[in-house]
Amino acid sequence: MKLYYTPGACSLSPHIALREAGIAFDLEQVDLGTKRTKGGADYKAINGKGSVPALQLDDGQVLTEGSAIVQYIADRAPEKKLAPPAGAIDRYRLQEWLNYVASEMHKGFSPLFNSKASEEWKQVVKDNLAAKFDFLSKKLDKGTYLMGDTYSVADGYLFTILTWAKPMGIDLAKWPALKAYSDRVAKRPAVQAALKAEGLAN
Repeated sequence: MKLYYTPGACSLSPHIALREAGIAFDLEQVDLGTKRTKGGADYKAINGKGSVPALQLDDGQVLTEGSAIVQYIADRAPEKKLAPPAGAIDRYRLQEWLNYVASEMHKGFSPLFNSKASEEWKQVVKDNLAAKFDFLSKKLDKGTYLMGDTYSVADGYLFTILTWAKPMGIDLAKWPALKAYSDRVAKRPAVQAALKAEGLAN
């Protein structure tokens, strides 16, 4: 497998999942500005959406969209229990969390990366995110991870999004349970390995 990624982007989530699953893979960095890979390839010829992540499978197929990719990875290594089995109610709970992180958290942060957005609008965005942080804090105050005491690929995704808080001027210390959760996930060996491979940690 080959993961197309950009350091610190949402592609960090499947990068973490691959390491948690213990699956062998290659990394290919993508410049989102030029849409070229580090090896010089036209990334849009690989993924017409032009965004990361994209996972090239061993048979040559390319899978896109982070939530789909991490479930695929989890299912390749069921013994790691990164996702509940298909058909179980908890699998739909996992999908519930992946959809929430994608639509509410991930997209909730997106306007903050827009250089044309006014400071007034960015503050509105931060206020909206604060309400979501309140919700997550209440949930995580009652359990170690999103799914309770069991780590799942949804945690790797939420952790990835939370790494954007500090650069965007949001202090997670205002939400102690959320900050403790982020710190807890950050200590996982697979997470540390992914961060180091992307040049985001020593």
